[in-house]
Amino acid sequence: MLHLSRLTSLAVTIALVIGAPLAFAAQPAPVVAPAGTAATTKAPLPLEELRTFAEVMDRIKAAYVEPVDDKTLLENAIKGMLSNLDPHSAYLGPEDFAELQESTSGEFGGLGIEVGAEDGFIKVVSPIDDTPASKAGIQAGDFIVKINGQPTRGQSMTEAVDKMRGKIGQKITLTLVRDGGTPFDVTLARAIIQVKSVKSQLLESGYGYIRITQFQVKTGEEVSKALAKLRKDNGKKLNGIILDLRNNPGGVLQAAVEVVDHFITKGLIVYTKGRIANSELRFSATGKDESEAVPMVALINGGSASASEIVAGALQDQKRAVVMGTTSFGKGSVQTVLPLNNERALKITTALYYTPNGRSIQAQGIVPDIEVRKAKITSEQDGEYFKEADLQGHLGNGNGGADKPTSSSKAKAMPQDDDYQLAQALSLLKGLSITSGR
Repeated sequence: MLHLSRLTSLAVTIALVIGAPLAFAAQPAPVVAPAGTAATTKAPLPLEELRTFAEVMDRIKAAYVEPVDDKTLLENAIKGMLSNLDPHSAYLGPEDFAELQESTSGEFGGLGIEVGAEDGFIKVVSPIDDTPASKAGIQAGDFIVKINGQPTRGQSMTEAVDKMRGKIGQKITLTLVRDGGTPFDVTLARAIIQVKSVKSQLLESGYGYIRITQFQVKTGEEVSKALAKLRKDNGKKLNGIILDLRNNPGGVLQAAVEVVDHFITKGLIVYTKGRIANSELRFSATGKDESEAVPMVALINGGSASASEIVAGALQDQKRAVVMGTTSFGKGSVQTVLPLNNERALKITTALYYTPNGRSIQAQGIVPDIEVRKAKITSEQDGEYFKEADLQGHLGNGNGGADKPTSSSKAKAMPQDDDYQLAQALSLLKGLSITSGR
């Protein structure tokens, strides 16, 4: 997922919380470091630095070109304190905190992109399916260099996100740079983003496809329903499943655990390690594999982050799925949301997560078992060959089978027709199905 400052909200999907098993209920309980942890051995206060802080406040109040009140200065100090820890820790004001809670429920306003910061620029981590951003062709890896004509370089994540937010239906122009090319403009309208986290369908008879766009509170339940529907639509046991995690920015940790639990019967799924006691967590399978252990391929790419990497790493380490695509984003840290008074909160990094085999994915990512880069599929029209069954007076089949003359009907367009990575995943599944005797 990616938690960059407040990573996304509206114009961006706000940073879905992957962390502390706090999975945003309507009234989230505070997560506080228990007594007896590192907090008990307090170092003496740095008096010299505190004097400097007080002096800086006085100088600003006395000399800044416009009057600044103490509340504004202190809030800015808190924001700076957190933003300089790591890209994912942040101070959440009332509006930011409310938006974070909304994003985990699956409905919020904005453009539908997850963004991060890189070298002083705002970078698209991934667009969300069926949102203004994805429909406008914005891609993972694009740099947003201007917002409504104003350069973004040097702006904080909060400032950039605030400028991308606005009234529903109002248009905004983003200037993008893709692959180091020439800047180009994309104009799109803000909208209410209603994200359906799970989509599924049969690609062919026997082969199911499940796409998770992000991990929300109910994603595990939705995957369970998708598996049941695929079995029902197929009429019998599936031959294979493709789990598509591409451009999935992550989300709620517990949802990622529940998804993996639907595909394995036993073993560790993920564990976390941090400084405080309640950051040491271990999640294991409960034995309710609903996939019937059919062959499986998991698709990932550079836009697969956080909770997506937990799922891909667990399936890879447990030898449950072949991971295919390109190396994932590499966000292996856990964020905990600590509610404060006045409807504010801190979002701070409290732990790192590890795959079952003890791999930390932080700043490295999940490397696929089979690398398949994105490519365009150009189909060539087959000539309509005249077949034996088209000949008048032809002999019948020796085994009594039905004739198969030239077909005049066109096949229904399917997702794999113009998605090279998905087509390769389906081909691999068919091979696994054949060799396993299914």
